[in-house]
Amino acid sequence: MLNHLLNLFFPKSCAGCHSFLLHDELVICTQCRHEIPLTNHHKIQENEVFQKFYGRIPLEFGAALFYFHKKGIVQEMMHQLKYKGNQEIGQIVGDWYAAELKDLEAITTIDYIIPVPLHKRRLRERGYNQVAKFGQALAQNLAIPYEETILQRRLYTKTQTKKSLLGRADISKTIFDVTFSESHHGKHFLLIDDVITTGSTLEACSRELLKIPDAKISIVCMAMSHS
Repeated sequence: MLNHLLNLFFPKSCAGCHSFLLHDELVICTQCRHEIPLTNHHKIQENEVFQKFYGRIPLEFGAALFYFHKKGIVQEMMHQLKYKGNQEIGQIVGDWYAAELKDLEAITTIDYIIPVPLHKRRLRERGYNQVAKFGQALAQNLAIPYEETILQRRLYTKTQTKKSLLGRADISKTIFDVTFSESHHGKHFLLIDDVITTGSTLEACSRELLKIPDAKISIVCMAMSHS
């Protein structure tokens, strides 16, 4: 009853199109859910994510749920998540993707879910890591531990949004550190992020994780940039 009254006087809007949500809609309206461009990567073994990292890092599995188009629904959702504090988006996308991934053989062998980390200064500025709720939802639904301490970002940098491909790659080579113990040897790590663009950040993170003896890497993201 209280929720109905709150929605009446303070109606929530869709994270994709900003229309008012109906009482049975959560975060994203029904129309946007139908219009969001899905990749179906989890149904294709050598999909676009797997191919993007081919020859760069040895992936066990790679996938993204959505395609990211400029001025599209997914771009607006990611903007709301990253810059407007709407962390419910990460939660609902994590729940959504976990339902698609849960029966995949590659997922059943994963030992830890690891987010691309923010620098401590950036975390203080923003107040949260935009992929945390996504990772925690995956972890809860898939019964896999969520681990934030193995991978750290040691350099504070300005946003990479407007950097060139070469500039992103140069910075990413020196930006991360890994901390591990013998108990992490031979484990399968699922690295998660919001949007795959060039892949340089995910490659740099993966290279750090691959310093762990016999480590295996998979990558899952909310979206993938698509022309």
